[in-house]
Amino acid sequence: MNLFNTPSVKKLQTTHLINQTTVHAAPVLALPQDDQTSLFRRSIQHNYADLLKIADDSDMAIGLTDHHGTLLWTWSSSAMLSSAEQVHFIEGGHWSTQAVGTNAIGMTLNSQISSCVYSHENQMDSVRDWVCYAAPIWDPTSGQFHGIINLSTKYKKHTPLGLLAVERCADLIQRAIKFEQQNFLYIKALGSPWVQFNGQTLNLTHRQIEILCILALHPYGIGLEELHYALYGERSVSLKTLKAELSQLRTLLPHCIEARIYRLTCEVQCDFLRAEQSLNANLIASTFSLYKGSFLSKSESPLLSTWRHCFDARLSQMIYQIKDIDQLLRIIGQTHDRIDAIQRLLEFLPQDSAYRSYFLNLI
Repeated sequence: MNLFNTPSVKKLQTTHLINQTTVHAAPVLALPQDDQTSLFRRSIQHNYADLLKIADDSDMAIGLTDHHGTLLWTWSSSAMLSSAEQVHFIEGGHWSTQAVGTNAIGMTLNSQISSCVYSHENQMDSVRDWVCYAAPIWDPTSGQFHGIINLSTKYKKHTPLGLLAVERCADLIQRAIKFEQQNFLYIKALGSPWVQFNGQTLNLTHRQIEILCILALHPYGIGLEELHYALYGERSVSLKTLKAELSQLRTLLPHCIEARIYRLTCEVQCDFLRAEQSLNANLIASTFSLYKGSFLSKSESPLLSTWRHCFDARLSQMIYQIKDIDQLLRIIGQTHDRIDAIQRLLEFLPQDSAYRSYFLNLI
């Protein structure tokens, strides 16, 4: 039996939700300037004309978010423009459920699947006459979650084809992402680590993945001796061994690693750095959408193990601030190694709950 889908736990989820302060518009966040030429931004630019036509033909507002649920680009038809601006359906508007309650962008961010939210289901009163459709945007090769595309209209213009339309928009962007992947390195280090370059998975050793992670953590470069200590610490491993590892990596990643001051010169995205960005912004859903397990759990590198311990400590701090049982259940279901999430959930379960023994057995 899947405990997380039982009626009793579902009832528990709805009765222990965090109290939502009444809001009338989404908070507006500053967008990072260094993201203007990213892979995702370039892919969006490929499709402006097609996306505008889909939204204009349907008299809708359209928006694209990053993996946090913050809008990077929007356009609104004349019928939607005024109300879209009033509720901050604009660039920088942040639409996670954590910020504005139930809405299509936030629901898709939480579930990672397409969603439709009807007018009465929107938690924010100012969009109660909206119907919104949202779909996730995935990297076609790495499976990385890039963001969400959303179409919104007034209730009277709701169409049963809305979900198909927004999924069509997502497909257009995903094709553009694949087209744009040139000299592009993706490092996955949360959970089971692997690396892709230009859409191809590389057959790397654990040590080589560690080196790439260290280089990713030093975007302005790192010297050979500093890299050696960051990787091996006080272990008696020669500089020649490290040079050999770097030479192999430079063969696998041609023209992507500068020598002497070692630096990655290709476009790089890492799940652990994106998760850290979400954690810095205290964005629960996007943090745990990226967290698939501990960061390089087998690594003995002084630098990487220190990064892992600091990240885990901050992640625990975030978990112990959660007051939403639904979020805690989702975290436990996705990442079984987070004992802290189970302990936090137990704080909300009544002492006589039939489920206490189940969760205690998971610790």
